Amino acid sequence: MLSLFSFCFLKSFSLSTSKMLEKVEAFNMDKVIEEFEAVTKDAERVQRETLKRILEDNASAEYLLSLGLNGRTDPESFKTCIPVVRHKDLEPYINRMIYGDYSSILTGKPITNMSLSSGTTHGKPKYIPWNDELFETTVQIYQTSFSFRNREFPIKNGKALSFIYSSKQFKTEGGLAAGTATTNVFRDKRYKQAMAALQSQCCSPEEVIFGSDFHQSLYCHLLCGLIFRDQVQLVSSTFAHSIVHAFRTFEQVWEDLCHDIKKGVLNSRIKVPSIRTAMSKILKPNPELANLIHKKCTGLSNWYGLIQELFPNAKYVYGIMTGAMEPYLKKLRHYAGELPLVTSDYGSSEGWIGTNVSPKVPPELATYTVLPQIGYFEFIPLTKNNFICVDPKPLGLTEVKVGEEYEIVMTTPAGLYRYRLGDVVKVTGFHNSTPKLKFVRRSGLLLTVNIDKNTENDLQLAVEAASNLLAEEKLEVVDYTSHVDLSKEPGHYVIFWEISGEASEEVLGECCNCLDKSFVDAGYTSSRKVNGIEALELRVVRRGTFQKILEHFLGLGGAVSQFKTPRCVGTTNSKVLQILMENVVGKYVSTAYN
Repeated sequence: MLSLFSFCFLKSFSLSTSKMLEKVEAFNMDKVIEEFEAVTKDAERVQRETLKRILEDNASAEYLLSLGLNGRTDPESFKTCIPVVRHKDLEPYINRMIYGDYSSILTGKPITNMSLSSGTTHGKPKYIPWNDELFETTVQIYQTSFSFRNREFPIKNGKALSFIYSSKQFKTEGGLAAGTATTNVFRDKRYKQAMAALQSQCCSPEEVIFGSDFHQSLYCHLLCGLIFRDQVQLVSSTFAHSIVHAFRTFEQVWEDLCHDIKKGVLNSRIKVPSIRTAMSKILKPNPELANLIHKKCTGLSNWYGLIQELFPNAKYVYGIMTGAMEPYLKKLRHYAGELPLVTSDYGSSEGWIGTNVSPKVPPELATYTVLPQIGYFEFIPLTKNNFICVDPKPLGLTEVKVGEEYEIVMTTPAGLYRYRLGDVVKVTGFHNSTPKLKFVRRSGLLLTVNIDKNTENDLQLAVEAASNLLAEEKLEVVDYTSHVDLSKEPGHYVIFWEISGEASEEVLGECCNCLDKSFVDAGYTSSRKVNGIEALELRVVRRGTFQKILEHFLGLGGAVSQFKTPRCVGTTNSKVLQILMENVVGKYVSTAYN
């Protein structure tokens, strides 16, 4: 899941994209909520109108014409003519655009931008078409989210400490601008206009956000937050991982930050000229502030409540905290203290899906209400074991059932038609006539050797159970991933851990056994008992290994705010696997089934 914008960017949009950039004080939250209630009460009609609009705008697209749609816009004709596809099915069309074909291939108007998916799962980013219509759906979904959130946590004049970063944008062989979804947004001229119109601005200047070196940008984000600490009303990033990473870094550099504030001189580690120039306008000698921060930091117990202490007027911590981000919630709560954690909207590089209209609900219980006007949605039902389709015929938005799990199929204004997103969700209820979804997992992330099927969530639960043994020694799992080793028969699971300190051999052996026993899938346990799957192996990697994986991702053109640790590393993701293997400092083999 990917949030394309940070709080500080989107907060400035008005109710109409044609009247862009009105300030928040002109933003009519009540009207936005009224409109939301209206469209969700008649979701089926709104879905038909949304599909009609998308197909009318793209009626001349080669892809639709070649499949015989011939300008028809009704759902029945659409589903009859247009197949359900994955990204690989559209790659020949997307590649033509990348290499300079500017004809109407997937959309009526030529695509001028490409977004890159995170690429952390398979080691290679996917190219996703991006256009102005997606920009407008982003505005719609954020207006709704902001209205509900600001009703519960009112934000007035102040600043947001937002850990956001823009990676480099580049040109494809055919001249299309390409970059991460966030980068394409941040470099859009409307983004710069929005920044100028903000009422509650980011603490950090543009030069920090657009800085060419992530480490230097992160240091300056922290420094700006401290300088404006009394004005900070929320702390945010796209993903929970980025916030946790920022404050883990703070633990290492806080004394340097205090020194910079005390002397009014920026640390020599910041070498990018544009960043140094921008920071020189903000950073002035302030010994009193430096001493206060020093006192706050030294007074904390193991950094508990760090965010709350540093930013006394912050109302909440905000970002995507579900799915792959749930493993970071424990550490994030540790840093946040009593501050509420608020998970943001549900979307991806391909487009938006739903919004969080109950911001006070804990992230683990959060659901996302689908906005029926931002795309056309279908749902492939899954069997009770959640892996094989009961019926390959997808259901419509209003046809899903509470308690059932589905894979999402989406049709967007940017040329994705009946596109299998790969996300599995559970319907937890309805808001009026539109479903509320809980993200369950990515459909492709499975640990399996033969008849066993363990999901990303199963892995997370196993790691949580085993990490409790580390907690007794005041240690924690910094990050983790997995691999299915099929190099010899029978295959087995390999779990990689980076931990916060030195644990005894005895405790790590117990952790390994706990991991093995915590996979309760019947196919796994039965196979382990008869040696159909070899003993699980825990491999501890040296500190900084997952930072190296992050650096590798950045080297592929990614932005740190879009980074998601791959939870299962396959052989196709060879570079990440190599980084893990080269940094193993301890190996433990389970004796749980001996």
